[in-house]
Parts: sequence; structure tokens; C-alpha cells
Amino acid sequence: MSYIQKHKPSRATLPSQTSLQTFLGSFLQTLRDIFTDSGVILMLLIAPIIYGFFYPWPYSTEVVNHVPVGIIDKDNSDLSRTIVRYASASPQLDTTRFLNEQQAKEAIWSDEIAGYLIIPSGLEQQVLSGKAASVSVLGNGGYFLLNKNVQMGFLQAVSTVSAGIEVKKSIAQGAYSSTAVQNTQAVPLRIIPLYNQTEGYGAYVVPAVSIIILQQTLLMATAMLIGTWYEQRRHMTTIGGWLGRIAALSSLSFVIGCFYYGWAFELHHYPRGQNMLGSLLFLLLFCPTVATLGCVLGLWFRQRERSLQILIFSSLPIFFVSGYPWPANQLPEILQIVRWLAPTTPAINTSVQLNQMGASISQVSIGFYALAALWVFYFVLLMLFCWRTAKKQPSLKITEPS
Repeated sequence: MSYIQKHKPSRATLPSQTSLQTFLGSFLQTLRDIFTDSGVILMLLIAPIIYGFFYPWPYSTEVVNHVPVGIIDKDNSDLSRTIVRYASASPQLDTTRFLNEQQAKEAIWSDEIAGYLIIPSGLEQQVLSGKAASVSVLGNGGYFLLNKNVQMGFLQAVSTVSAGIEVKKSIAQGAYSSTAVQNTQAVPLRIIPLYNQTEGYGAYVVPAVSIIILQQTLLMATAMLIGTWYEQRRHMTTIGGWLGRIAALSSLSFVIGCFYYGWAFELHHYPRGQNMLGSLLFLLLFCPTVATLGCVLGLWFRQRERSLQILIFSSLPIFFVSGYPWPANQLPEILQIVRWLAPTTPAINTSVQLNQMGASISQVSIGFYALAALWVFYFVLLMLFCWRTAKKQPSLKITEPS
């Protein structure tokens, strides 16, 4: 027995076609079908809730600290020992001494350290004689977060020691200590990160990925449901019926979106600009847009399982072309155009600007306009698919109720 035959409902269980033509009748029937389909429930409700609990967990420490590093001290002087002491005191680094560079390289190859500092011989002598001197920091660029910490940790240690040397030289030349300290940084620099003050990785990536999770789970659930109806020859309805279906699917995804904004982000203390009204309005537009795209894909795939087979591999490409993890203007030109077909392209930045930066609705109006345009585009596409299907299968054509 084929899959379609196994899942084809009996005539007694089929809903009245007339009830499916109205907005309310289609809305209620869609909710009934969702809650009697374990696969759709899993994708639409259970999966995003599980993601909301466990996806942020690996990034709960937010900032990477105590990165294991090596130090090769070829000078073995008071100055080099001071640099080693300052580097060891850094919360970003856990230092280990190596006798030569070959040992440090072997430690990197075996993942024991993420980088190392080389203090050349004669460093103190060069500094005292006023000659140019330098130390070398080598990091594993394959892990850019660890490499950044290696460079910043050693940079702060060496800069602090260098500033102390400059102060001592100025005092020796007759300057007051306060003046000497000020002269080490003629133009003081204060770096203050906005909207993510801890510069945490979780606070950076989770709010954006949450929009991907909402989109992909809603897309797969909707396409699965439409594919099931197509196999059961129940997919045709009127414009009001399609709007009822979209409203039913969107309402459940809207509740999951509120779960992310209202609970998940609060639990993990992610920075929020508190523009909750703007975030709710965003969800009211984002969810129907994604649900409409899911209806289009369901009619296109025409099989229940096909949506999972295709959409499950699309999450990463959609995220990378969204413009969030990589500047969009650095993408190939064709991708800069194609990426606007995905709702997440305007949605991720709009959501982050509303929720984390506290932007007003007028400041992110382009994102709202883009989502509204996509919804209109998807709905027109859906009607074209329906017209094409009705033309091929005249017996399934549904007319508007009088």
C-alpha cells in the first residue's frame, strides 16, 4: 500500500468543502489538523521550544576566558619576566612556559594551546639603549575567537609593560610622575560597546538565530501540512480559506515568538531595548509572511516528506546570506539580489534593532515594508499555484461561497 493510500482519509472523516471555503471555517479546521498531526506539532511547537531551551546553553559563559597559551622567553631578563608576569595575570590567558618554538608549535598541533608569545634575546638591552624592539605573538587563526583572545591578552600585557617603561624614562628626564603617566597616552581612548556591553557571543548570535529557528520550523510545518492535504486532495480552497489557513499557522508561531522575546532572552540576560510593541508588530507581520511562503512550498513539493528533505538543508545558507554574520555588500552580486527572497533577510536585522537596540518602528520601517512586499509576493505566487493546479485538476476547483 502506498503512503498516499495509507494517509488518505475516509469520506466520513473528510471535512465539509463548504466549511473550508470561509476564513473562520478554514482557520478552525487548520487548527484541528495541526493538533491531530504529531509531525506538524513537533515542527511547529515542540522543536522551537526545545531550541529555545538548549541552543543558548553552550554560549552561557558569553565571553571566552582562560585561553591556554605558551611563552618562549629567550631573553630571561627582568623586563621579559615582567611581561610574563603580566601575561599570566590576564584573565584571558592561561600561560605555559616552553623552552623553544618547536615545542610551542607541537603544542598548537595537539590543541594544547591556542597561540604563543616569543620574547627575543637581547630585548631588555635594546629597550635600555633606546633601540627599536619587538615581541612576536603567533595564534591559531583557525579559531578566530580564541585567536582574538590570544592577541588581545598579550597586547594588553605588553602595552602595560611598555607604558611603565615610558613613564620611568620620563621621570628620569625630570617630568612629574602624573605628567609622565598622562604622556603615555596623549589622546586617551575609551572603547564602549553599545547594545552588547559584555561583547558576549551568545548575546550576538542567539537573537538572530532565533529568527532562523522561527522561520524554518514554521516553513517545514506548513509545507508538511499542505503536502499532506495535497496527497489527500484537500489542498484547494478559496482566497478566504487560504487566509484562514495562514492565520491559524501564524497564530501558533506568533505564540512561540512571544516565548523567545518574553522568556528565552530574559532567562539568558540578553541585552534588550525594551521596544516590545515594535517586536510584537514585527511578529504579526513576519509569521504570516513565512506561513504564506510555506503554503507556496507545500503546493510546489506536493509531498509531505519533501519539505523536510529540502528545507532542513537551507538553514545555514539562509543565515549566511542574511547579512548578519557577514556584510551583505561583501557577498557575490547575485546573492545580494537572491537573498531578498527569504523573509529572514529583512527580519533578522529588524528584530535585532527593535529588541536589542530599542529602535523605533519608523527607524526600521524599511524592514516592515520589505516583509509586507514579500507577503504580497508570496500570496500572489500562491494564487498562481492554485490557478495552475485547478487548471490541471478541474474536479478540485473551489468557487467562492455565495
